[in-house]
Formats: sequence, C-alpha cells, structure tokens
Amino acid sequence: MNVVVVESPAKAKTINKYLGKDYQVLASYGHIRDLPPKDGSVRPDEEFAMSWEMDSKSSKRLKDIADALKDGDRLILATDPDREGEAISWHVLEILKKKGLLRDRQVDRVVFNAITKSAVLEAMAHPRQIDNALVDAYLARRALDYLVGFTLSPVLWRKLPGARSAGRVQSVALRLISQRELEIESFIKDEYWTIEAAMRTGDAAAFDSALSAIAGTKLGKLDIGNEQQAREIETALKDARFVVDHVESKPVKRNPYAPFTTSTLQQEASRKLGFSSQKTMQTAQRLYEGIDIGGETVGLITYMRTDGVQMANEAIAAARNVIQQNYGEPYVPGSPRIYRTKAKNAQEAHEAIRPTELSRKIGDIRQYLQDDQAKLYDLIWKRTIASQMESAEMQRTSVDITATGIDGKVYSFRATGSVMKFDGFLKVYQEGRDDGDDENGKRLPAMSKGDVVGLHELKSVQHFTEPPPRYSEASLIKKMEELGIGRPSTYTAILTVLRERGYVRMDQRRLIPEDKGRLVTAFLEAFFHKYVEYDFTANLEQRLDGISAGEIDWKTVLRDFWDDFSASVDEIKDLRVTHVLDALNELLGPHIFPEREDGSPPRKCTSCEDGELSLKVGKFGAFVGCSNYPDCRFTRQLGNGNGQEGATPAEGVLLGEDPETGLPVTRQMGRFGPYVQLGKPEEDEKPRRSSIPKGMLPDTVDLAMALKLLSLPREVGMHPETGKLITAGLGRYGPFVLHDGNYANLSNAEEVFTVGINRAVDLLAAKKQRGGAASVIKELGDHPDEGGKIQVLNGRYGPYVKHAKINATLPRDAKPEDVTLEQALELIAAKAAKGGKKKPAKKKAAKKKPAKKKAAKAD
Repeated sequence: MNVVVVESPAKAKTINKYLGKDYQVLASYGHIRDLPPKDGSVRPDEEFAMSWEMDSKSSKRLKDIADALKDGDRLILATDPDREGEAISWHVLEILKKKGLLRDRQVDRVVFNAITKSAVLEAMAHPRQIDNALVDAYLARRALDYLVGFTLSPVLWRKLPGARSAGRVQSVALRLISQRELEIESFIKDEYWTIEAAMRTGDAAAFDSALSAIAGTKLGKLDIGNEQQAREIETALKDARFVVDHVESKPVKRNPYAPFTTSTLQQEASRKLGFSSQKTMQTAQRLYEGIDIGGETVGLITYMRTDGVQMANEAIAAARNVIQQNYGEPYVPGSPRIYRTKAKNAQEAHEAIRPTELSRKIGDIRQYLQDDQAKLYDLIWKRTIASQMESAEMQRTSVDITATGIDGKVYSFRATGSVMKFDGFLKVYQEGRDDGDDENGKRLPAMSKGDVVGLHELKSVQHFTEPPPRYSEASLIKKMEELGIGRPSTYTAILTVLRERGYVRMDQRRLIPEDKGRLVTAFLEAFFHKYVEYDFTANLEQRLDGISAGEIDWKTVLRDFWDDFSASVDEIKDLRVTHVLDALNELLGPHIFPEREDGSPPRKCTSCEDGELSLKVGKFGAFVGCSNYPDCRFTRQLGNGNGQEGATPAEGVLLGEDPETGLPVTRQMGRFGPYVQLGKPEEDEKPRRSSIPKGMLPDTVDLAMALKLLSLPREVGMHPETGKLITAGLGRYGPFVLHDGNYANLSNAEEVFTVGINRAVDLLAAKKQRGGAASVIKELGDHPDEGGKIQVLNGRYGPYVKHAKINATLPRDAKPEDVTLEQALELIAAKAAKGGKKKPAKKKAAKKKPAKKKAAKAD
C-alpha cells in the first residue's frame, strides 16, 4: 500500500480517484505543528534551535497517517509545490521518523502544478527527495517572524498601550499605508487652469484641442495659475486665425500582458471583480483543488501561489490552437510568446496561473461553478489566451494648431486621437486600472498642414491638484511587489493581519490606517527605523531567497539579523514613555494637531487656555490630553482634532436602504465583532442585527449580502419524515441547519443561503448516526461563584446548558444561540435544587472545594 499525504481533504478526495486502490490519500489539513506562542520557542543562544507543538486535531490527523503507514510500504509526500508545501512534508517526515515508522519504508516527495490525472500520474512517475534548501528557507522565515513578533511586540505593549503587535513584513506594509495618509493630510492643493478649444475643420468635422505651448515654450501643468492669466489668454485669442502647423500619424503596437502571477491575479480580481485578496485566493484554491464536473472532480487551474509567468510548452500550443479555432488566423502570432519571470529565486518560481485545459471555456462549465468561481475562472482563461494572441495595432495621430494673439505671441494647441486598426489581444482582454483611465480612443478628422480650422468655442477651465489616492488592495500589492516586500504566499496574510489587528480599515475599497496603526508606525519609525525601511526589508527578502536557492546558510542570515535587532531592542528598554510620546507628537503632528481655522496654536488646550495638548496613554490605548492634568481634565480621542471634548459617535458604514421598509442598513463594529444592522436605535427600540460570520471580510459585505444576513434564519423546507421545519442560520460557532432542536454544522457561511432540503436532511442524518455526541453551541464564560466554564451544548436529545456535572435542558421556546449567562445560571440552580443525580453531585462537591480554596488563595 502507498500512503499519500496532501494538505486538504478536497485535494485528497480528487487525487484518490486518480490513483486507485493501491493508494490511500490522507490530508494533513495544512501545517501539523507550529512554534508555540510563548518565549523560548526559538532560541538564538542554541544555534536557533526551535521547539514545535501540535494541537489535538493535528495529533489525530498524524495518528491517521501513522496508522495507515503501518500497513503500507511507501510514503509519498504530495503537498503543494512551494516553500510552505515543502515545509509541511518535512514536518510530517520528521515526526514519523521520531515515531520509528519509516524503517524499511520508501519515502518519496512528488510535486505537481495542476490537479489533473495526467499531471498527478506524471509526478508519481518522477519522485524526488525533500528539498532541504526550501525547508531551510521556511525555517529562517518562521524564526525571523517569531523573533520579531515576540521581541518587538512586548516593547510595544509597554511603551504604547493599546498596540496589538508588530511583524517583520506587516509593519512595513502598514508604514506604506500610514505614509500615504500623512501625504494626503499634509497635501496643499494648487490651483491651475487649462485653455480648451472646440474646433471644426473646413468640412465642419468637430474635434477638441488644448493649449500646449506659448511662444514656443511648452506649458507646464501649473503654468496658468489663476483666472486672470486664463482670461488674458482668452482675450488675446478672441479673433485669432487658427492654422494646422504639424500633423503626425504613426502606427503603435500594444503587446499582450503576461499570464497571471499571484500578485497580478489579486490585483486584477480587485479591479475587475471587486474581490479582496483573501477572497481571490480562497476561490482560486477551490478551482485548483478540484470541482465536480459532471461526476468527475477536476482541477480547473494550475497552482495559484507563484511568481512565475512562463507556461508549459503544451499549454502554449493548446492556447494557440484555441485562438486559431475561436478567433482566426490573424489573431495567432507568427511564433509563440515566451515570458520570462522576474523572480531571482528559480526554485520558488513556478508556472503561471492558467486553466489546466485551455479548450475548457466558461460556457462549458458555468453550471458547475458558484458565481465567484465562474468569474475568477473566466478572468484567468481570458488573460491566459490573450497572452498568446497577436498585438493590437493602432494609428495614433497628433495635430498641432497655431494662432497668433493680439499680444503678438504664438499660441499652440494640440489635438490627439487614435484609431484601432486591429484589436488583436484586446478582443479578449483589457487590463484594469487602479486610478482612472488615460487611454485616448478619440478619432480625429483628416487634416493637413496649412488647413485653416474654425474656433467654435474657447473656454478656461479651473482645476486643483489632488493628493495621491489611498491604496487599494490591488495598488498596495503592486507597490509591495515593486519594492520587493513580501512574496506571493504572504500578501493576503499581511492584509488580513492588518485588518484583524484593527490597524487599517476598508472604505470604498481603499485602505485607511486607524489611529492605533499610525501610532505603531510612528513608534517604529522613531525607534526601529532600520527595520521598517523598504530597502532593508527587500534586501532581507533577497537573502531569504538566496537560502531557497542554496546560496546562503540560513543560520548565518538569522545570526546577522538577530545580533543587530536584539541590540536595538535593548537600547530602548529603559526609554521613558514620555520620551516616546514626545517623538510621536512630532511625527504625527499634522494628524493629531491639525491647523485650526482661527489660527490659534494647534496644541493649545481649549479648556484651560494655558495647557499644551499631548498624546497620553491609558489602559485602552492612546488619547490626547492636557499638560495641566489633573487640574485640567480635557481629553479627546485621536482623529477628533476639532478641539472639542469627547469623540464623535460611530455611525457605522451606510450600505443603503432596505427596499421593503425603507430603513437604513449599516455595517457596524461592536464589542463582539462586526455586524450588520437594520434601522437605528433612536428610531427603532431594538433594531434587527446579524453578525458577520468568520471568514467573511466585513469590508466585502455590501447591501445585498447585508440583507441576506438580516433575513436569517432561513427556512429550508419541511423534513420529509417528521413534517417539521428545517431552518439554516448562523451561530457564534458557525453556520448550521436546525430541525426539531437538533443542529448540524454547514461547511461554510455561504452554504446558509444555498443549502437545499436534501443536503440538510443528509447532514442531520449523518449527525444522528455519529451518536449525537454533544457539540458546543455557545461558551458563556465561567461560573461567577464556583468557577468552571458554562456552555450551551447540542446533545442527542436537544440543546442544554452544562456546568461541571450538572446538565439542564433548555425550555422548548429558547433559542440556544440567544441564551445568556444569567439565564443559564438560573437553569443550573433550578436543576441543582432538584437534586440532580446524587452520586455525580457528591463527586462534584468533593472536587470543587479544594478548587475553590485554590482560587481564593490565588486571589
């Protein structure tokens, strides 16, 4: 028997069908162990020795692998073909070695870029050994991230209460976002004017032009700085004669874009589909691992974490064949297009992201895909096909028109336009843009030098310069890639961490730094500037890539970093908080203390008149207070720089109006996480609310999704056996179906809205067959008097509350997810008063007394 280990159960299911009865494919469910989140997990003084830890779920999965291997004679490690996949295989191998299960057994490592039968069988025929260089690169990155996080974060907690954490790459990404916000706040707009002319040829063909030069000097953007200058130009040209001075027309070719890498896929999915990077990668993962297409599970795209742009020769040939059949000979270039990856690390640069079968168009498989999957697959297919198509050909024309004003100066106007001669790859694909479209597709009428053109209208248009735009996910990923910060597998994780830490938020698909995020950035810039420099981070990434390529020893890289970093941390350990706050006051001045309309000093206290405002730190983070405290108790939150006490109440993000009631639908952030709300508390005593489930990014929830969440629980249908209603809903611990007090979990939140009666009945039946083992519905906290956790569970006979050995059934009309701690305490007390089961009650009392004394002693 051959035992095959992969990461996910979906991948295991697909591959098992390809390999047949002589193979048993098991899933590790990702990494099976990690560094425990405590001091000493990485020990620099012991040559960077690491301690690894497995949780109970991983232990069970490894036991399944070990049990299967007892009857097997070959272990095949078939995890993903990148650094993380290599690391998962290495961890499995190391643990099985320690258990002594690999004696006399063959161990092979296989990799495949696509989950198709041919790709898997080809990989099985060409096994290799674990790539130690990739494992070393993983160990170096994991150790670095741990050392930075567990060394720097405690410094933040002591010097900057309210800060959550700092990370090696996340802090640099946060600096990019924060710096852009500071640029926007400090931006001073400039006024400028343009002179635009609507003209006509002798044949009355209309076209537009703009003033481009005066007296032979090209105009700069801000050269016409006020209305008076603009009006003077208008006056000078009032009766002028306009003559064509120069016509230039030249052919221009536009070449197609390379196939998708991880970062370009995330960027385009953000621009074109409105997907977050996390949603893009989750959807791509499903397409890669396999979709049921007419009874056969098929991987639809190649591996989605890559910085390579090259394609396999057979894929290029298939693409050219599809182009020939669907678009004709003119769209097939004379020779295949070969793209070269920019990644220096060849071992981590795999094939570009492309469909596994180029002839499989979206129309052929749409019925088998969810909407998001269909959109992403179509985007990947179009980009791949376009990458092998002929260039687009345009004729670009520019016409210079001159006129002599009454002031004797020669004024030059320019008209530009382009005409598409052959659309080429643009027939299939046009790349999106982050900030506007500068393509000029206007067609100009025919003109020749010496032609006189008529002036229909001359107008002056006022403009103001604009600050740089905030980063979108797409533009931030693009910037990080340009700077060499992060790698394909890390972009999504970085953005997710920044949001989860509350350091940034999304508004209209733009990243806005929260005050705590800006404080962390300012602190790091002031006291750890080297470690948030873009060049330093990029150079470190290159050295880590060098480890992957086998060029540098991983412990040498760690030692070089740690020696400097630990010394920097030691230098500021004794730094006083007042010193830190002074530095932050200086760095964040324009944000914390904006200029006032009355011209008074920005840091002057508006309450006591002679005090100076400064950053202060409290238990819950930073705020602005007066230097005369406690005599003056003026405080305000950061970001409320209008000099008034208190903070502006959060109104949430308005998503729109409910079409049925006309009430506002908002997205809110509450004490227990994000939720959506229908109505307002002041207008509706108890507005309807629904939590946003885990795994669903709050920023991606629009009006349509909010209304779907607010409609829960959803009626699925009547149970065919009992005739009782089955509903689907969301609880604190995830999505579920409910029938007659019995719950069964759903695989994801999206399934709440799509689960049908057959699937619901199957899930409930499967739950019943497992013996109805109690599952936790809700954790209510510890018993206030006796200690010990109180839970709401779903048992064989319905939901109940549990404390120690006491189980109390919930009333029939009580919803388990709505039970409060107070209600649970009443039920438990009532059950205890009835006596419960005498023997367990005595055991409980005997065990509880010493625990109570111990708790009292600890207090």
